[in-house]
Amino acid sequence: MADARIFRDLKADHDKHRKLLEQLGETQGASDERKDLFEALRKELQAHAAAEEESLYATMLGNPDLRDEARHSVSEHKEIDDFLGELFEIDMSSSAWLTKFKEMRHRYLHHIDEEEEEMFPEAAEKLSAETEKELAEVFEKRKPKELATAEKELPGDARE
Repeated sequence: MADARIFRDLKADHDKHRKLLEQLGETQGASDERKDLFEALRKELQAHAAAEEESLYATMLGNPDLRDEARHSVSEHKEIDDFLGELFEIDMSSSAWLTKFKEMRHRYLHHIDEEEEEMFPEAAEKLSAETEKELAEVFEKRKPKELATAEKELPGDARE
């Protein structure tokens, strides 16, 4: 994978998400720990997706060689957001919540592995160093703003 800052930023977020997913998977029932970890994960995923779409994906969509991969990833972001919306509505103490969480975790881990192993290297080949630098700046500026927005906006259909 390229050593560009934008890809390091995104990978660092992915690593944080993997840790939150692992911790959340070890919780039980409607515990305060589960509620707190889910809320942290929800906000983090919503903010990450929005900032990633406004930086890397926006640029990739403008490049015919990268457009299909960007569209695919945007659709996966929507899918994950829908999962978060469903999880938000399900009673955390029910087995249905854990089943839905495991399904969402599997899909999200697949998504970020695909990004890191396929999309980021391909984008790194096609984007200039200057563009990568600009994308990192956009991402780093947008992420805190998107975290603040995620504080107020619910996932899934509730946001639309």
